[in-house]
Amino acid sequence: MRVILSHKEITKFSIGCVLAMLMLFSYGYSQEIAPPESNVDILFEKARDSRNKNKINLSLEYLNAAMDIAAKEKNNKALIDCYHKFSIIYLKMEREDTAEFYWDRAKSLLKSTSYPYGKAMQKYIEAIIAFHDQKNFLAISMLNEAKQLNNDRNLLNNILFVEGEIFLKLEKLASAEKNFNSLIVNTDIFEQAYLAVNAHLKLAELHIITSDLESAVADAEIALRIAKANGFVKEELIANQLLSSSNAALGLYEPALTYNQNILQIKDSIFTIEKILIESQTSDRVQTDFMKDEIARQDTRITELSESKSRSEITAILTSAFLTIISILAVALYRNNQIKLRTNDLLQVKNEELKAARDAAVLAMEAKTNFLSTVSHELRTPLYAVTGLTHLLLEENPSENQKEHLNSLKFSGEYLLNFINDILQINKIDAEKLEIHQISFSLKKILSEVINSLQQSAKQNKTRVILQYDESIPQHLLGDPLKLSQIFINLIGNAIKFTKNGEVTVIAKMTEMVNENINIYFEVKDTGIGIDLDQQRDIFDSFEQGSIQINREYGGTGLGLTIVKSLLGLFGSTIELKSELGKGSSFFFNLALKSKDDIEDDLLFEVTDEEYDLSGLHLLVVEDNKINQVITKKMLDKKEITCDIASNGLEAVAMVRKTEYDGILMDIHMPGISGEEATIEIRKFNRFIPIIALTAISLDDSMESFYAAGCNDVVTKPFKPEVFYRKIGQHIIGTNRPKAKA
Repeated sequence: MRVILSHKEITKFSIGCVLAMLMLFSYGYSQEIAPPESNVDILFEKARDSRNKNKINLSLEYLNAAMDIAAKEKNNKALIDCYHKFSIIYLKMEREDTAEFYWDRAKSLLKSTSYPYGKAMQKYIEAIIAFHDQKNFLAISMLNEAKQLNNDRNLLNNILFVEGEIFLKLEKLASAEKNFNSLIVNTDIFEQAYLAVNAHLKLAELHIITSDLESAVADAEIALRIAKANGFVKEELIANQLLSSSNAALGLYEPALTYNQNILQIKDSIFTIEKILIESQTSDRVQTDFMKDEIARQDTRITELSESKSRSEITAILTSAFLTIISILAVALYRNNQIKLRTNDLLQVKNEELKAARDAAVLAMEAKTNFLSTVSHELRTPLYAVTGLTHLLLEENPSENQKEHLNSLKFSGEYLLNFINDILQINKIDAEKLEIHQISFSLKKILSEVINSLQQSAKQNKTRVILQYDESIPQHLLGDPLKLSQIFINLIGNAIKFTKNGEVTVIAKMTEMVNENINIYFEVKDTGIGIDLDQQRDIFDSFEQGSIQINREYGGTGLGLTIVKSLLGLFGSTIELKSELGKGSSFFFNLALKSKDDIEDDLLFEVTDEEYDLSGLHLLVVEDNKINQVITKKMLDKKEITCDIASNGLEAVAMVRKTEYDGILMDIHMPGISGEEATIEIRKFNRFIPIIALTAISLDDSMESFYAAGCNDVVTKPFKPEVFYRKIGQHIIGTNRPKAKA
């Protein structure tokens, strides 16, 4: 009996056979099976870790599982992330066609999905593809676009690395070295070690190009240690290759031979035929699964079209009736079109007017931003002199009468500084320059530090501050501790200001925990003056304090609650208020955070109260302002720290070459070369000396460029003396370096 198949059935049968063969072949070689997991973020982390350790097949398994979950949940953002991560893996495997396939899938989804991070990743991957195609300047342009689209720290670090590779290719060695040096001391919470080891490898390559073979060996040895400690086998191989060639060029043939033997052992252990087959077949199976899903979708579409065929006769009858109706409506449509044309002309004129108004508003906003930035710098510099001299005078045992005046001066200086900071914060929020960073922190420590910093104000008002903290909250959370501190400083500070002889209660309570995702309820309530019901509607508006009388009695700018509302908006939360005049107020909100209990206790970005013995240190102060030189020197003298002073960047570079210092306090804005440029020059011959930037620019505006130049930390002027001394202790005493001889 003969069986006749249609063209469609033959096509489907052929594709099915091919898929079955591919699946059978790929499953036959699979050895490392990814464990089942339902959390996409966890699967992403495992995939990244496996990829960095050159376990490509395992990484593909994790990503395939994540893609299945994202597809079932119809989570377009997670799907876009999956496609991007597949693309990066295939670029690592040098399978650019497959990488571009997944990149194109992500591009299609991004057309209908608002996802700034996804668009930034799209540009980042496109830049890598362009770089591989020798389109170096196009790649740099795309990386700059990616930077503008999103401020994710991990993505920015990877952009910095690729940018460094391009600079190295273009022989812009100074720019490449700057990028790689900044990655050596990176604070990436996901890939700190991986970025550092690759930065050291690239620096070793750069030193080989410049014939600085000793430096090449030093960087390659550091890279080898990091690679071995973290299981980065591919990087371990590259480090051995660089060490072998560098030692051979130096005439050190015995270590060169040892590194050559290491190379052979690594190649024998990781680059086996079996491993290559497994990776290849896992890759093919992932693609096969994707093709199966696509065929299933096409089958559904074919079925829908087949069902519509039986209705063709009815369609013919309806078409005739439809044509008759169209003829009747034609005349009416013609008249309507004439009316629409006239309306469109009017709308076009109005649109042009709106566009002109919008452009004017944008220019006005830019002018305001630039003005505030300039005013900030010009005010902060003399404020440093005011607050610094006041602190020094208070330390010199003034009389009670003088102490009263000095305390008033100190209060006025701090008030003016807080006002400047509030204005700048509102300006950044209005300009949409703020984003939430994902940093590990201790919530209890943040709340305790905020309360401790406000205890003096509480004592003056004879008010007790009580912390009710839910101990079931995980010790380590992932979020933005700086912005959370700003929120609580404003809320608790406001509560204390408007409460005399009463209580302020701060409540933190966990209401839900699902895996790593937790929800925390926060409340700040007081027994103060309360807020009238009519005034509660406008209390979160800028410069709003309820009434003129309240402003005169209690002072303040009226910006604190505006900042709180805006910052919580960045977290996706809203603040609520309950208040009764004469009985007190309660501000409360919920916050979604992630727990990170697998992180060690010595967290970055957390301030410790450790006291440091700074006596005997010898520092270099780089400062062009004579008054600031005197103040900084006197503040150092108080801690028995000796110092030399450089009035500009060139002088600083020359002095560091001649003299051994324990650390450098570097002003940023100076005549001649800037503090950033001076730091870059110093890092060329001294990569280990701690450099702390002192600047009157707002920290959020310039932090990345300072760190990229090679600074260890940044302190904004005017600063509190205790912060100043603590930063010196953390970066000089905390590094356990022997003290320099003055």
